[in-house]
Amino acid sequence: MSTGCNPRVILTSGEPAGIGPDLCIAIAQRAWPCDLVFAGDADLFRDRAQRLGIRIDIESTPRPQERRESMAGHMQVLHRPVATEVRCGQLERANAPYVLSLLDSAIDGCVRGDFDAMVTAPVQKSIINDAGIPFTGHTEYLAERTGAPLPVMMLASGNLRVALATTHLPLAAVSSTITRPLLEQVLRILDHDLRSRFGISAPRILVCGLNPHAGESGHLGREEIEVITPVIEQLRQHGMQLIGPHPADTAFTPHMLRQADAVLAMYHDQGLPVIKHVGFSDAVNVTLGLPIVRTSVDHGTALDLAGTGKADAGSLIAALELAVTLSAVAR
Repeated sequence: MSTGCNPRVILTSGEPAGIGPDLCIAIAQRAWPCDLVFAGDADLFRDRAQRLGIRIDIESTPRPQERRESMAGHMQVLHRPVATEVRCGQLERANAPYVLSLLDSAIDGCVRGDFDAMVTAPVQKSIINDAGIPFTGHTEYLAERTGAPLPVMMLASGNLRVALATTHLPLAAVSSTITRPLLEQVLRILDHDLRSRFGISAPRILVCGLNPHAGESGHLGREEIEVITPVIEQLRQHGMQLIGPHPADTAFTPHMLRQADAVLAMYHDQGLPVIKHVGFSDAVNVTLGLPIVRTSVDHGTALDLAGTGKADAGSLIAALELAVTLSAVAR
């Protein structure tokens, strides 16, 4: 990890035909308490800024050198050229390797210590797959590139933090995926990163049940009895503060949330609708279990908004703010 006075954060601009470049330009309109580097095509940023009617000073560099404070109206760009012309809202398979090259530059730089954190604008998974490149998402890609055995997805909005035991799975596959070893590993990672990344000395984790009413004593499913409760009891003996398993339909009430620093949901649509309802414009996706700090937006590429000036940068602003905070804790 770098030890300079200012954290250095790299922001990947994501799918070039989407709102990622727009959001980066919006981010650059203000100064930040970090050395902020944007990964993308410098000419693309110039063209998009002109389309948006925004004056911006763009500095292209093959690799940042001295650390500096970011300046409003200035973009320090780690230049990687697109493969083919970019048209707003029109996906091009030829640019899929470019998108991944931005991620590779950011990941490798974080691993080397050139950057203290990375923030990612949204990518379009479908066009990467259409280009013949297997890609299931940022989270899995980051884990493979950094050698992390199990990444854990967590969304945060204000004091509400929701982590997932499973992520992008068909609902029919969730129950068989939630095993004792998996749940133990997820809870250990969540507890560890709440301590090391968020500075919470004794994190309280509210664990949701899988079934309605947390299984109703086995009448609505036995996963709570056979998997979730035994893991919770085992980890409590190791000093972890775990609440549950608690029925998911009441886990997110104010009374329950006041008792917890984070909630562990069992599957994607058990936890994420709640946090997106609470903070869709400013929720942040944080990948736990990695050797690096990574945050991201909680939305997609919004191809229809690219180049219109109507994209909301709130989630990316929140992601960058959290990345700066987390990198400071890690340092």
